[in-house]
This record gives sequence, C-alpha cells and structure tokens, in this order.
Amino acid sequence: MEQHAPSVRAQAIALMRQGVANRVVAEQLNVPRGTVGWWRSEDRRARGEAYEPVTDCPRCTGRDFGKAAYAYLLGLYLGDGHIISKPRQHHLSIFCNATQTGLIAAAAEAMRHVMPLPRVSLRERPGCIEVKSYTKHWTCLFPQHGPGKKHEREIALVSWQREIVDAHPWEFVRGLIHSDGCRITNWTTRLVGGERRRYEYPRYFFTNKSDDIRQLYTDTLDRLGLVWTHCTRNGSPYNISVARAADVALLDLHVGPKH
Repeated sequence: MEQHAPSVRAQAIALMRQGVANRVVAEQLNVPRGTVGWWRSEDRRARGEAYEPVTDCPRCTGRDFGKAAYAYLLGLYLGDGHIISKPRQHHLSIFCNATQTGLIAAAAEAMRHVMPLPRVSLRERPGCIEVKSYTKHWTCLFPQHGPGKKHEREIALVSWQREIVDAHPWEFVRGLIHSDGCRITNWTTRLVGGERRRYEYPRYFFTNKSDDIRQLYTDTLDRLGLVWTHCTRNGSPYNISVARAADVALLDLHVGPKH
C-alpha cells in the first residue's frame, strides 16, 4: 500500500470535516478514494462519532421535492416496483422491458428528481432492465413496502401521498399504465349494408392482481372524468379498459404508449 505523508492525511481530514465529499478530497489530493474513506472512518472512530449516511430524503429532512415525478414513480412502484430493505442492503427497483428504453430513462429520471443524492444504476435481467436506486430512505417515501406480494396485502395511500396524487393525477395514471398497462388496437366486426366489415379502434388496458391498486387506478380515472370498464377474463377481474374515443385521446395526450 502506498504511504502518504502525515501532512496529506491531515489535509484530507480537515477537508472532510468541512463536509467535502470523499471523491472531491481524493481528486484534490491525488489520493485513492478508498484511502480517503479509510481516513474518514479512522477519524470518526478516534472522535467517537457514529456514522450517519448523508440523506436528502424529503420525509426526513422536510425539503421540497419533485412531486409530479413522485406521482409517476409511485405508479411505477405499485406496478413493477420492489424495495429491498435489509441491514446491509437497501434499494428501490423498478423492472422495465429491456426494449423500452424510453421507459427505462423515465424511471431513472424520476428517481433522481425525487432523491438526487442516491446512486441510480441499471442492471440487466433476463428480458428486462432493473432500474435501481440505493438508499434505505425509499421506505420513508413508499410506506406500502412490506412483506409478501402486493396483491396479498392491503395497499392504501397515506394522507400526504393522496395529496400528491390529487395534485398530479395524470402523472400517477401515467406511472401505473407504464408499469402494468398498455395501448393496443382492438377490433370488431359490424354489418354495413348487409356486409360484415372489420372495425379497428385503440384501447388502453391496465392489469393488476391487487384489488386495492386497481381501485386506486379507477378512482383516479373517475376524478379525471374518464369512463372505464372491467374486462373479466377466465373469471379474473384483473383488467381495466378505457375505450371511449375521447378518453383514449386524453390518455394519448397525457400518457402515451410505452417505448
């Protein structure tokens, strides 16, 4: 291991006590970042200071944050999101179709708008990309986190989440559809002048096994004035359809297809 002069270490510690990040100290003094981290740890130990990770969690710090981005991220989380919260591992994951690069970028951007400080990374999975953001404070922002699958337990918004969704309903709907929804071209046949002709029309579907999450979706559609119907398939009422032309046009304007 390379030895550094005591004066370099003292200078590094002085900078870190002023709140300068390890990366910046390492660059300024031309010292490996791992060495700087070790010096910081040793300095804390010598002063009997407990380590508390820096956070920009809006719930813990009271700072303002991107509420429209949060409404979108909440929709993504309720659909295809998951939080790992263990003693030595904390992160929020949103799982996206690997071919939908626009969705992947939007998920990462929403995470950064809500909490800019944590690192966001992409991990390739079979057939999908996992968008991950590392901090235990995601559980502060998603109190729906808990053991078991979402459709096997109660999912309800707390008051401050409800206020955000009420203020940004389209972003919430957009997140839900981008996670568990799709826009398709449906078709049927009609008799016109005695001749049966094929008729095509666009339609939005939202599919989720959780009764509570479907209710959050349809309640928001009701507040927006959109008409929806249940499409029960094989006895399962998991599909919510929006097919009226005016409502599809609104969804096209505010949501759009995943890409």
